[in-house]
Amino acid sequence: MIRKYIFGKPFETEAIVKKVEPEQGMPTYGQISLEEGFSYTYPLAEDDIVYGLGEANRGLNKRGYCYISDCSDDPNHTEDKRSLYGAHNLVVIAGEQNVGLFFDYPAKMIFDIGYTKQDIMKVSCEEANLNLYVIEGENAYDIVKQFRGLIGRSYIPPKFAFGLGQSRWGYKTREDFENVAKGYRENRIPLDMIYMDIDYMQDYKDFTVNEEEFSDFPEFVQGMKDQGIRLVPIIDAGVKIEDGYSVYEEGVKNNYFCKREDGSDFAAAVWPGYTHFPDVLNPDARRWFGDHYRYLIDQGIEGFWNDMNEPAIFYSREGMADLKDTLQEYSASEADVPVWSLGDQVGALANNPEDYKRFYHQVNGEKIRHDKVHNLYGYNMTRAAGEAFERIDPDRRFLMFSRSSYVGMHRYGGIWTGDNKSWWSHLLLNLKMMPSLNMCGFLYIGADLGGFGADATRDLVLRWLALGVFTPLMRNHSAIGTREQEPYQFERIEDFKGIIETRYRLIPYLYSEYMKAALSDDMYFKPLAFVYPDDSFAVRVEDQMMLGNEIMIAPVYTQNARGRYVYLPEKMKLVKFGKGGAYTEEVLEKGHHYVEVALDEVPLFIREGRCIPVAKAAQCVEKIDTMQLELLGFEGAQYILYEDDGVHKNYDEQGNYKKLHYE
Repeated sequence: MIRKYIFGKPFETEAIVKKVEPEQGMPTYGQISLEEGFSYTYPLAEDDIVYGLGEANRGLNKRGYCYISDCSDDPNHTEDKRSLYGAHNLVVIAGEQNVGLFFDYPAKMIFDIGYTKQDIMKVSCEEANLNLYVIEGENAYDIVKQFRGLIGRSYIPPKFAFGLGQSRWGYKTREDFENVAKGYRENRIPLDMIYMDIDYMQDYKDFTVNEEEFSDFPEFVQGMKDQGIRLVPIIDAGVKIEDGYSVYEEGVKNNYFCKREDGSDFAAAVWPGYTHFPDVLNPDARRWFGDHYRYLIDQGIEGFWNDMNEPAIFYSREGMADLKDTLQEYSASEADVPVWSLGDQVGALANNPEDYKRFYHQVNGEKIRHDKVHNLYGYNMTRAAGEAFERIDPDRRFLMFSRSSYVGMHRYGGIWTGDNKSWWSHLLLNLKMMPSLNMCGFLYIGADLGGFGADATRDLVLRWLALGVFTPLMRNHSAIGTREQEPYQFERIEDFKGIIETRYRLIPYLYSEYMKAALSDDMYFKPLAFVYPDDSFAVRVEDQMMLGNEIMIAPVYTQNARGRYVYLPEKMKLVKFGKGGAYTEEVLEKGHHYVEVALDEVPLFIREGRCIPVAKAAQCVEKIDTMQLELLGFEGAQYILYEDDGVHKNYDEQGNYKKLHYE
């Protein structure tokens, strides 16, 4: 049962695609106050679990902390951070009563979930202009499936996007990319994608290629494809202000950029220097910006990643002017300079909330200040691309994922979880985020394996890859100035090769389960509680996940650990994949177990009465032989394999399903 309540004059976010007639009055769950903005108060019983919020910090159960939906460019994901890159305003309370709440509100929203008072959840925002959807269900899983039907089908990538991608901010020249391809291919390590960070552009300008380094870009793209490798370039939100740059000149001429209140184009500095932001909430500007992806598609590109689209701001003209005024005051004064105050002002230049109040969008003839719709920017930038792909080649799938997002963007692309660190805590955070993102519709997801910032260690990269084996988006990405973390940079390369080969062996199963989840508005990753709601141990487990309908994963996420404790809610078969296609099998009874896992192993657990298909490893996804599959699991089981050409959108053809029997 889904009920809709309208407060004030909500901005139409288009997060919801299914029509729900609004109810009169107030919801029967919780209490609402409209005295100072909007607040919703819900009493939490002692055993209630609160799921949701998608890309949020801390645990799978969100109780005990305060979270803020306010898309933020902040690379330091420490435990005290309340806002990350996404805004996903769904919470699901599971306990004495089961209810889901989606607050469709595009500006800053605070979720105090037992933080101020441990038995109270309070959701609040500045203005009472929003749609509230209340979902009743038998349990949390039922509520999530209803919500997924409400928001529309999740994005489906091309099949090559399930291969490994290698990325690093710092690949600048053609030789850099060729050396990465060489490092993988000479060591016989599978690879499908190499990502191009900002240095491939001409002076960091969107929809350009550095002419000196990539003089014949289409030939370079094709040469990589001949090796089974796709190049995937980045696109940033800011358009460089530069005379003679056609994207800039078109945007100015047609009023496609966000404006100051006085009607002039708002300017803020990002990588290229001062830029303008395309007004992607304006349908005309969105179409114009999206059509520019054709420039790279025409040169053979089949995938992109959108970045800096919170949007990130290094500083604005106004912010810099304020800082200069402060410096002049200090220089003219003989008093001691309060260094800490000056440092705070310099630090506050980036992503300053005041800057988000300085520019406006044009939507349906109405001027709307950005901070009122801030959380929709990354969503609509990626929507611009997704809608353009439909115009450019409507039958073909393109790879697309984004840093910033709001519910609704899940229909146009996936996300990666942003600029994490090479910390063990972020490996665990990666694991806990996955089902929460699935609840909000995001299925094509993953983190920067090995960590983006800081220096990775060999064991951390191995353990993180062993988790990445199971995430739909599997990408090793690191920052310039950090330790190089491509697998061939470490000793005993065969350990990395074995883990990555395991990914390719499992792709027939992982792709099949992804497609089933996408086509039926289901989840790819589930908390154990969703599958075993009556098991008191399973309900509280946060570091193990169900994947698809057949397996459970329990990655090792602790430095120097030789293994880990695992809880099995039922009898399962433990399979540990090692090097050279080798694996071991062991049936374990329901209960608690300590499982040893070597650094070169990938463990998974197959549920009783189930089986999974496994292929031989290949150097790229296109080379995987799905006609010769091995089944692992329990004898007598069967598996329904989903398989299509991985390129086109013929998802609903009956011939895509094949029944496999494990004799």
